[in-house]
Amino acid sequence: MTEPVNPEPNQVNPSRRDRMRPAELLGFAAVLGIFAGLVVLFVLRDTSGMPAFGTAGIVAGGVFIVVLLIVALLGLGGKPSAADLEARKDLQSPDKDDWH
Repeated sequence: MTEPVNPEPNQVNPSRRDRMRPAELLGFAAVLGIFAGLVVLFVLRDTSGMPAFGTAGIVAGGVFIVVLLIVALLGLGGKPSAADLEARKDLQSPDKDDWH
């Protein structure tokens, strides 16, 4: 069969919490979008007296996108951790052996 690939000795494996962070942010944005959609659904009515499902869907999608953008921009604006700064040092100067 195939042989397992050995990870590099200096490779850092992220924790489960670090891997699940994007899913948490997507879930947060989805919950706020659904909440906004439900508020619009309960408040607005069509001319015939029926709930405005189309408008509620549009508002829910719009709030989801806006919250996702705001959370992503706030994440980019944060101070990098010591591990991030250490990893960026390697990116600033290329390896002399592999540089052609």
